[in-house]
Amino acid sequence: MCDRVLPEKYRVISGSGLKIIALTTMIIDHTAAFILRGNDFAVRPVFTLGPLSVSIYLLMRITGRIAFPIYCFLITEGYAHTHDKKKYGTNLLVFALISEIPWDLVHTGRLFYQKQNVFFTLFLGFLAIYIYERFKEDKGRLALSLLGLLAAAFLIKADYGCRGVGFILFLYIMREKNILQAIIGSCFFDKVYAVMASFVIINMYSGQRGFIRSKPAKYAFYAAYPLHILLLYFLKTKYSG
Repeated sequence: MCDRVLPEKYRVISGSGLKIIALTTMIIDHTAAFILRGNDFAVRPVFTLGPLSVSIYLLMRITGRIAFPIYCFLITEGYAHTHDKKKYGTNLLVFALISEIPWDLVHTGRLFYQKQNVFFTLFLGFLAIYIYERFKEDKGRLALSLLGLLAAAFLIKADYGCRGVGFILFLYIMREKNILQAIIGSCFFDKVYAVMASFVIINMYSGQRGFIRSKPAKYAFYAAYPLHILLLYFLKTKYSG
C-alpha cells in the first residue's frame, strides 16, 4: 500500500480538476510573462515580505509555478492508464509542433525562438517513462537511452530542459511513495513554496477521471495551450504597438 501525504477524505480533485487548475495557473503565469512584464502598475510593490518586494506581477508568476508539476503528474497518470501509448505520445508530439508557431511569435514576433515549448518537455518525459519501462532490467541500455534523451532535451532547449524531463521520470518512479515524492520533488525547481503547493494539490487527486472524458473535450484541453498563447501574442502586439 502506498503512503499518502493527505488522508483519504481530502482526496477530492479529479483528473479533470487537476487539468483545470494546471491550465488556469499556467494562463495566469503566461499573462504576467507576456503582457504585464514591464508594466509599471503590475511591477509596483504591493507589500513587502521580509527582504522581498511583492508585486502583482511576482504573485502571478509564483502562482504560475504551480502548473508545471501538475502537468508532469498528469503525464505519469496518462502513461499509466492509457490503452494506446503510441497514440498518446503522438498527440503530445503533434501539439508540441503546432504550439511552436504561437510560442515563437509571442517571444520574438517571428517564426523562430531558440527555446522550445513545454509540450516538447512533456513528450520527452513521456519517452523517458517508456524507456524506463522497456529497459529497466537492462541498466546499461537504460542509462544510455536516458542520457540520449536528456541530450536531446538540452540540444533543442526544451522548456525546463533536462530537469523537466528528469522530473517527469522521477514522479513516475516514485508514484507509490507520495511523501518522499513530494519532499524530494519540491527541491527540483526554484520557487519551492509554489512547487510544494503543487504537491498538496496533486495529493488531493481522487484517482477519478472527472468530466474531461470525450475526445472533443480531451483535444480541447490540448488545444488550449497553443490557443491561449496565440491570444496573448495578439494582445501583446496590440498593447505594445
